[in-house]
Amino acid sequence: MLLPTPPFRLCSSLLMMMPMVTHQRKKETEKNLRMVKSTSSDAQMLIHSLRTAYAATPTNLKIIDLYVVYAIVTAVIQVVYMGVVGSFPFNSFLSGVLSCVGTAVLAVCLRIQVNKENKEFKDLPPERAYADFVLCNLVLHLVITNFLG
Repeated sequence: MLLPTPPFRLCSSLLMMMPMVTHQRKKETEKNLRMVKSTSSDAQMLIHSLRTAYAATPTNLKIIDLYVVYAIVTAVIQVVYMGVVGSFPFNSFLSGVLSCVGTAVLAVCLRIQVNKENKEFKDLPPERAYADFVLCNLVLHLVITNFLG
């Protein structure tokens, strides 16, 4: 027959384990701090390498990037406005946001086609890519105008 262990033995064994647990937690905390320090320095190195690589990007691609950022920021402003004021003419809200997002997607496609480092579109002249962009934007905005009703 098994007898239960006396409570003082249980307490003494728990007390003996406490320094090991605290030591282990201390090691984990130090390891996490080292990881945070390396993560912040890695992030700084990543940002620096991205800046130096983007500095070599041609000007026409940077202009297209700014246009994409402008379109996305405009869409975000419209969503925030809808959240604050309300969405009474919901068709107008959807048309505005879809116009911004669609234009941004078409601009990204233009950037892919105009980029000289992209081997898939090497035979495509940039004039053709710009013409496609304008034509697709025209169709997009005709559809959006029709959606307004």
